[in-house]
Amino acid sequence: MNAIPHLRAVETPVDERIYVTQPHLPPLSEFMPYLEEIWESKVLSNGGPFHQQLEKALCEYLGVEHLALFTNGTLALVTALQALRVTGEVITTPYSFVATAHSLLWNGIKPVFVDIDPRTLNLDPARIEAAITPQTTAIMPVHVYGHPCDVEAIQKIADNYNLKVIYDAAHAFGVQTKGQSVLKHGDLSILSFHATKVFNTFEGGAIVCPDAKTKQRIDHLKNFGFVNETTVVAAGINGKMSEINAAFGMLQLKHVDGAIARRKQIDTLYRSLLADVDGIRCLSGMGADDVPNHAYFPVLVEGGYGRSRDDLYQLLRDNEVFGRRYFYPLISEFPMYRGLPSAAPSNLPTASDASGKVLCLPMYPALTDHDVERIVRVIADGAQ
Repeated sequence: MNAIPHLRAVETPVDERIYVTQPHLPPLSEFMPYLEEIWESKVLSNGGPFHQQLEKALCEYLGVEHLALFTNGTLALVTALQALRVTGEVITTPYSFVATAHSLLWNGIKPVFVDIDPRTLNLDPARIEAAITPQTTAIMPVHVYGHPCDVEAIQKIADNYNLKVIYDAAHAFGVQTKGQSVLKHGDLSILSFHATKVFNTFEGGAIVCPDAKTKQRIDHLKNFGFVNETTVVAAGINGKMSEINAAFGMLQLKHVDGAIARRKQIDTLYRSLLADVDGIRCLSGMGADDVPNHAYFPVLVEGGYGRSRDDLYQLLRDNEVFGRRYFYPLISEFPMYRGLPSAAPSNLPTASDASGKVLCLPMYPALTDHDVERIVRVIADGAQ
């Protein structure tokens, strides 16, 4: 391979900086008719035409029956807990974005952290039962990087102990397991449509609901608890998605299959080029019957590489490649959580190990093969 100083000798764009994720943005000209329609209708929010269209279109695309759109995924998590009237303690993972646990604190619920599976980095079902107490009311697993949790094992535990299951499925848009959408598992599943996600509405989110009655309660909660102009039935919040966000979602939905197909090509190229780099392990986490969305490309930097994860992270940054140590630190290490007994590092050895090794490499549809080759060259030439 070429030495690092020669990487810039090839013809590349003026801005060579490569980030871990970038939003997929169709041409602005495609969006203008949507904006004109909103302008003419003068409906900007409160379940307008595009909001209704997007809910229906997403149900059809994702293979689910009911879905409630939200202004972002965090408010969707907060509202999901409200909708199921979850209280007390909830078992969850320390290996996630902070919104997972923050949603519990916002509802006055105590997070109980359980260690993760070393293969998938998802919540380890084998460790859940030992964390259940009389105060436990629910389990909140995360489909990390879009890799499905062991949904059958988790549901069996939940059924045995009469617990709710709320999946943080922020990364799992379009993911399938054993022939059906992973979003159909649990009592509720929450999606994020943030700009860096596989499917985005600039900002947005959704709750996938099992039935019309649950969706109705969620729709009330996301609109201050209003049923009609004069009737309020719950202490709801303002979680409504705007018409502009919904319209952008309708446009994005036209391109999402192509975006996922390109992500798959990038994933394949990364794995091929990294196969001979000692100490760099590509995370799989997918079962034989799973259909991934290639939301992220995490690697684990292990002893055979010769540099630490943080050294490689800095080396990439020095070469204008901006990866992400995702997830680092663990949620359990932040000040508002580290005093919990379940947050002790001795309770979370696998999560602690993964957090110190993981590095998400750039992954988005506009990434070129040349970009991927350049990134891998930096990694390979940096091995010691």
